[in-house]
Formats: sequence, structure tokens, C-alpha cells
Amino acid sequence: MLLWSYFCVVFTDPGVVPPSWRPASDEEQQQERNAISLSLLAAIIALFVSSLRHTFCLCPFSSKHEADCGFNSGGRCVLKMDHHCVWVNCVGALNYKYFLLFLFYTFLETSLVTLLLMPHFIAFFSEEEIPGTPGTLATTFLAFVLNLAFALSVMGFLIMHISLVSANTTTIEAYEKKTSPKWPYDLGRKKNFEQVFGMDKKYWLIPAYSEEDLRRMPELQGLEYPSKPDFDSQDF
Repeated sequence: MLLWSYFCVVFTDPGVVPPSWRPASDEEQQQERNAISLSLLAAIIALFVSSLRHTFCLCPFSSKHEADCGFNSGGRCVLKMDHHCVWVNCVGALNYKYFLLFLFYTFLETSLVTLLLMPHFIAFFSEEEIPGTPGTLATTFLAFVLNLAFALSVMGFLIMHISLVSANTTTIEAYEKKTSPKWPYDLGRKKNFEQVFGMDKKYWLIPAYSEEDLRRMPELQGLEYPSKPDFDSQDF
């Protein structure tokens, strides 16, 4: 499952704005311009205090957020871009679920190895004689330390992303939200979770989506995201 999730992250395009995309109406286009103006202003301020390597562009507001990822997308606008990772390249709308599953199964794998090696690690500090060659003992000791370190670090990273999913935001958006008192896309934890993992529970732990979810949930394509019905765009 770890390898399956990893290869899905790497080989799945994070999603980009289609060249033929146009706003649905003049009213939506004006709302988009207003929101983009505020977003660009916040982005300019953020660039002075942050070392994050991303830029912002005039793309569909209905896609929540777009950022320019020049590493592996040819400078294209990545839909709902979360971050760029040296291990998996850009993480966006279409491979974010796979990235989260990759973190989850990496945490399980490293935790399992840590538990299996723990008796051998404890034996290092006992007075009993430990069987094995010096090379084998050193390898076992190092494997325990590295897996424990990876398990703890990935757990922290996973907890952070779980909190982002529960608020229906991304790493980049979480930073930008500091300049905005409201967030229109937070529809509750259950609906926020479904926008990433789909509604079919059988597929939640699998790096894939059901055909039914792909058909009835346009947000899984990264272009349309429902917002709160009582949300006033002028307050954003």
C-alpha cells in the first residue's frame, strides 16, 4: 500500500487549469477579480516575510487556489496546490489523497519496524551477551533509530495535514488565511474529508476513486468547490 500510494503521487498529474476555462458569468467573474485582488495583495506581503517558493496567478476562483509550480509542471498553475516535495514533486488537487495515504502507510510501516526492533534495542542496554556480529548489531541499532525518527516526523506531518483536511484548506492557504477572518470553503469536517477522499468509504484507504465519486463530485477534479451558502464574498 505504501508503494502503491507513492507511485500514484509521483505519476499522477496534480491538476492544472484547463486552457479553455472561462468564468460562468460576468457576476462570478467580478467576484473572482475582487477575491484575486485581495489574494494578490496578501501574497505580495507574504513574499516579503516568507521563503516559500511559489507565485500566484489569475486563475479560476472556484478552484480555491492555484500556485505556480515550476519544478515539474512547466510553470503551469497547479490546482489546489499544497506544496512541492522533493520526494514526490508537486502535490495538488488530483494527487493530494494519494500523498496523505503515502504518509499514513509510511507511518504504519516505520512504526511496525520500530516495534519489531525495540526488543533488540533494549537488549543493547542489558548486561546479557547479545548474539550476532558487530556489523549486524550496529545495523539493527541504526535501523531502530532511523525508523523511530521517521515514524515521529511523519506522524507530526500527518497530524498537520489531517488538521488541514478538516478545515478544507492547503498548506499555502493556511498561511494566507492569517490575513482573512473567514474561510468560505469550510463545510464541516465530514464534507471537507469527502472532498479529498470521496464519499465511497471502500476507497478511503485505497489510492483510487470510485467511478461514481468521480462522476458526482466535481471537486475531485479540482475546478469546482462548494462554499458556505450564507457566505458574503465582500467579507473575504
